[in-house]
Amino acid sequence: MEETLSEIGNAIWNPMAYFVLGLGILFTILTKGTQFRRVPDMLRQLKENSGGTGGLSSFQALVLALSSRVGVGSIAGVATALAAGGPGALLWMAITGLLSSTVGYAEAVLAQTYKQEDKEEDRGSMPYYIKRGLKAPWLAGIVAVIGVVGYGFVFPGLQVNTISTSAQLAFGLPTWVPAVVITALFAAVIFGGTRRIVKVAEVFVPVLAVGYLLVALAVIAFNIDKVPAAVTLIVSSAFGVHQVLGGIVGAAISWGVRRAVFASANGNGEATFAAAAARTSHPAKQGLVQSFSIYIDVLLICMATGVMIVVSGTYNVSDGAGGHLVNNLPGVEAGPNFVQEAINTMVPGWGAGFVAIAVFLFGFTCQAFYFFVANTNLKFLLNGRKSPVWDMVLKIGAIGISFYGSIANAEAIWAAGDIGFGLIGWLNMICLLLMFPIVHKICRDYERQRKQGVNPVFDPKELGILGADYWETRHQVKEKSMT
Repeated sequence: MEETLSEIGNAIWNPMAYFVLGLGILFTILTKGTQFRRVPDMLRQLKENSGGTGGLSSFQALVLALSSRVGVGSIAGVATALAAGGPGALLWMAITGLLSSTVGYAEAVLAQTYKQEDKEEDRGSMPYYIKRGLKAPWLAGIVAVIGVVGYGFVFPGLQVNTISTSAQLAFGLPTWVPAVVITALFAAVIFGGTRRIVKVAEVFVPVLAVGYLLVALAVIAFNIDKVPAAVTLIVSSAFGVHQVLGGIVGAAISWGVRRAVFASANGNGEATFAAAAARTSHPAKQGLVQSFSIYIDVLLICMATGVMIVVSGTYNVSDGAGGHLVNNLPGVEAGPNFVQEAINTMVPGWGAGFVAIAVFLFGFTCQAFYFFVANTNLKFLLNGRKSPVWDMVLKIGAIGISFYGSIANAEAIWAAGDIGFGLIGWLNMICLLLMFPIVHKICRDYERQRKQGVNPVFDPKELGILGADYWETRHQVKEKSMT
């Protein structure tokens, strides 16, 4: 069963990863490299707005998106990419992150454009822009149903499973012990509502990201004499000129691209739920913020993980036939163990505990965000109506998978997750491609106003964009206040 699910997942993901990269290249050309030209704007936007009543600030939306992007894939996913594609996978991971960040830009712009105000907060995401922008309510409904089931009842199990496994390896705990702790904390968060989820992300994510980066940099500094050789190894194996690893250049590209997409959740619409919640004056602003979140995840967190492992030499590389091209850690499986052993080169015996704590924090914040996504999808299906019954069903299901995920078969639950993420990703990216003329129009409007030296303000009527009811209402209110 697990093998069949894994094969289905590979069939979905292998072409999709390249499709994301292709979209990234296309969008980069059409936007004239906005993700490179507008880096100062990205940083400026993080300080610009306070969110206001009913909305999040750009910084809050950033950390909420990062709570999803910076998940266990930033540790375990990078290690598996190294094991399958060799060190060269890291370079392709970085290239993919740089080019495909425009995909994150596009989906965030659309999420902002077609969001709606829901009494206490702003809501929007894939289903909203598919329904209002693409005018395909039936497809929006399908995406929302997959979102509720996946993010509510399946995907959280991936995070919990990795947390429990790491705790078992580090501290010898039975998997049900961390399951009980995680489930209790998770229940306290989701019953506290959206604001509590945001607060968890706002507190945990910056501390976690900075703390993890500092440890990774410390390991790299400890092995500083090996850095030049590691860089040479990464580049040479990425382009197929390394004498040992050159033969798997195809795997290096494939796994580098795939893990950059999977780790950052770029293209599958996950971050659109956070992007839509921000209050800003122009959708393109939040598009830039979301591009920046991909930089943080792929170019900082993921690359720090990979370089730390390579300079420490704590990795194996498969030959694809059951053997190894590199076997530095005999008998050690790819995953968090590679990071654990890298840290042990600096402080022997500390690796297991640190990785277990890091995986817990990464995974827990991601799990909380998954509930936010599932809940937004449910509200879309209910068309804004309150339903205590469905609300409780979702909460009980999310709490249930939080416990069950820790004791379930790891291969089966990861394979099921791959399939679910992949299906959502394909649907979202096809919609992004169809709706890119709208994104392009909004991008040019932002550029035009920036060149005029004014703070960009979005007016959908002026651009001929229909269905952006939230923005039309805001302009009507402004016009009334001026008369």
